[in-house]
Parts: sequence; structure tokens; C-alpha cells
Amino acid sequence: MGTPSIRTNVAPLMRPTHPAATKLACVMVGLPARGKTYVARKIARYLAWLGHHSRIFNVGNYRRSAVGAVQTHDFFDPTHPENAARRKEVADRALADMLLWFDKAGDAPVTGAVMTKDSPMTPIGSRGRSDSLSLSGAGKAGPGWVAVYDATNSTADRREGIYRKCLEHGVQVMFVESVCDNNDIILANIKEVKISSPDYVGMDPEKAVEDFSRRISHYAKNYETLTPAECNDEIPFVKVINVGDQVIVNKVKGYLQSRIVYFLMNLNITPKSFFFTRHGESMFNVAGKIGGDADLSPRGQDFAKRLPDLLKDNLGEETKLTVWTSTLKRTMQTAAYLSWPQLQWKQLDELDSGVCDQLTYEEIEEKFPSDFTERDQDKFNYRYHGGESYRDLVQRLEPVIMELERHHEADHAILIVGHQAVLRAIYAYFLNYSLDELPYVKIPLHTVVKLTPKAYGCREDRFAVDVPAVDTHRCMPHPALDAKNK
Repeated sequence: MGTPSIRTNVAPLMRPTHPAATKLACVMVGLPARGKTYVARKIARYLAWLGHHSRIFNVGNYRRSAVGAVQTHDFFDPTHPENAARRKEVADRALADMLLWFDKAGDAPVTGAVMTKDSPMTPIGSRGRSDSLSLSGAGKAGPGWVAVYDATNSTADRREGIYRKCLEHGVQVMFVESVCDNNDIILANIKEVKISSPDYVGMDPEKAVEDFSRRISHYAKNYETLTPAECNDEIPFVKVINVGDQVIVNKVKGYLQSRIVYFLMNLNITPKSFFFTRHGESMFNVAGKIGGDADLSPRGQDFAKRLPDLLKDNLGEETKLTVWTSTLKRTMQTAAYLSWPQLQWKQLDELDSGVCDQLTYEEIEEKFPSDFTERDQDKFNYRYHGGESYRDLVQRLEPVIMELERHHEADHAILIVGHQAVLRAIYAYFLNYSLDELPYVKIPLHTVVKLTPKAYGCREDRFAVDVPAVDTHRCMPHPALDAKNK
């Protein structure tokens, strides 16, 4: 695809007076089948993973709740005043809920994370669907509040109304438009997203494509692309053209808006899969010690020798592979029998356990009893003396996540040979685990995980290698997640 060209008209960066109270409405714009919902979910997931409160208000879900999922293309015809009024009513209801959420922002917890039963990115088929999708990852550093208003918002008048209402509630606004004139991409989006969406459950695929294509034509009649002249020349927006071929930025200001721009410049919707596995069992795993730079155990070596055949069986004949490892011996020894190109990332090194490095948990409890208890009470934020917390680890791994999102070769997979804490953080990003859940995700030894991001979730496949290994998982003090991991 190449490096995107960038046109900018960027206002000077402004530091908010009260960063902990920053509220931002990220308003999606675009015709159907341009990837808006996918982008909306990814933005919300990314910001929540970094520790900000985020929530999606999807107007399509509000519509399905109000009038039912089965609506033919005629419902979206702008020449039908009654249907147009009903669509505006549900869009206004979603907007009102979003503003109410912002008004109640101060009621949220200061630390930890809160998630509804349905979240911006969910394993396919594993969670229900609701009108608004919420994930909050609050933190001591002062989280932002970001609502993603997911709708077509296809006219300048409609966008002006949203902009003014948000300002009345003290909410910053940023528009994100997905523009696409590549028919191959549009048709692929229709087949991939809309046939599996709630609007077309049980419908013949060919009829679904025909109906949705006609729905798009209805929206196109009155569609107006974003321009800098909107909202009295004050409109902040990002326009992503043809899935990242070009990115146009206008009057973006502040930390949160800048992070979203950075993320969108790295995001693409090319179909792809990632593999990851922990290193083979190490001598420290056998001894129950954490950290260090130990060699593989004999069973870990056995796993490393069997890994190439497992990958060949599940890659496909035409798929290339690049292997990423940390700089620690146990990951490089695990990858030693792999014939594919390899890269070492310092960012993929295991969480630094500081003064507790090379100790067993029993030794930690004996030497540092108060720290041992404190970590169990808030494992995500607890920082080892002289080491790191899981929150620190997430910040360290952001370049790795960006590289995975940037990857756009459908026939070129990536295998990460990593460590338990590192893979927990990466897995939580793609599978939408809250920050409270992240440190307790179960990533067993001698198992390869394949993740395939989709528009409405992330497909997961696991391949266990028949080589015994110790279980290094420590259960969460809360029984609910412990049961979820089993």
C-alpha cells in the first residue's frame, strides 16, 4: 500500500487546564460499508487499553432496538418523510444518551476498569449486543472520557447540530470520516461485514448484498463529505481515504485527538491473522521463579522442536511468516528451529519484576509481605520496586500494537514468541479484556494462539502441542474471572 500521503491544517496543540476531565466526542462520518463501525470499535478499544474511559454509541443498534433489525432498503430512502423522521429520532436518542454519559462522567471509579457485557471488540459469538458498547480503563494518571458516536452523519447540517450540542455540554468534538471509492474494497466490506451483521441474519447472501447496495445508494443521494468550512471554519476532523492511502487532518488539537490521529494513520482493514505463543517451559518455570533469563527446560526444548511442524500445518502454503521474539534467551531458544526470518524486540521482554526478580512467589511473600498483598489488591497498577507494573508494560507495548495494526500484507503472518505478561497485554487488546482482567488472562505454556480480527469481533483459534509443562497461572482473587479462564 505504501506510505500514506498527509495533508495537514493543524491548530496549535493546546494543553487542557484539567486533563483528568477531558471529554471528547469522536463522531464517525461516512457511507455504509466504509469501515466506520470497525474503526469506531478499534478507536474505543485502543483508548481503553491505554487507560481512558471509552464508550460507543452505535445508532444502528438503537434503530434495531426501536424498529427491529429486519428493515429493507426502503426504510433508508430519504424521500420517505415518515421513515426519515424515525431514523432521526433514534439518532437523537443515541446522542442524548451520549451527552448524559458525559454529564455523569464524575460518577465513574477513579481506578480499575469497568466493562458492560458487550464491548468495543469481543470474541465472535461470545457476548450479547447492546445499544451502546462500553469499556473504561481508568487510571491514576488522569483518564480522558471518549464517546464514539457511530452513525453515517451524512450531511453538514446534521454534523453542525451534533457539534453545537456537544459544545453546550462542555464536550470537545472530533469528526472521523472514512472515504472509499475503491469498488473492490466496498464490495469486500459488504460481504464481510453486512452479511454477518444483525440486519441480514438468515437472509440469502445475494439478496443481502443487493439490498444493502440499494441502501448505500439512498444514503449517497444526500451525502456531503467533510470540509474545513463547516461549523464556522472551526471543525476538527480526520479524513481517512481508501483505508489509509491518504489521511487529511484539520484543526486537531489536544492530547486525545492527537492520539486518535496517530492510531488512524497506522490502522488498516486488510484481512490478516497473528500467531503468538509463550516460550517453551524454562528452568525458572520449573523452579517456580519469576523473571530472570533462564534457559529452556528439556520439555521446553521438545516444544521448540515441534513448533515448526505445527506452524506449517496451520499457515497455508502461500503464507509468509516473520517471527518476533524478545531479547531474552528463552524466547530465542524457542524460535531456534524456525526457518522463517526473525526479529528481536526489546519491547517484548517480560515485565521487569525489579527486586523480586528470580524469586519464587513464596519468597516474595516472605520478604515483601505488604507488597505481595498490595499486588493482589490491584495487580494492574502495582509496580515492583525497581521494576514495572502492568500499566507500564502496556505503555511499553504500544509500538508493538501499532506495528501489528499497520501490518497490511494478507499473505504474510506474524508469530510472536513472547512471555506471559506481555502476551496477556497483547491478547487483552485484541480480545477486549478490561484492565482489571488483563493481568489474569490465562496464557498456557506450549500452546499457539491464532487471532483473526474481524469487523464485529476477533476470532480465536488455539493449538496445543502435546508436551507437558508446569502451570504458571495464578488465579484472580475474584472468582468470576477465574471461572471465565477455565
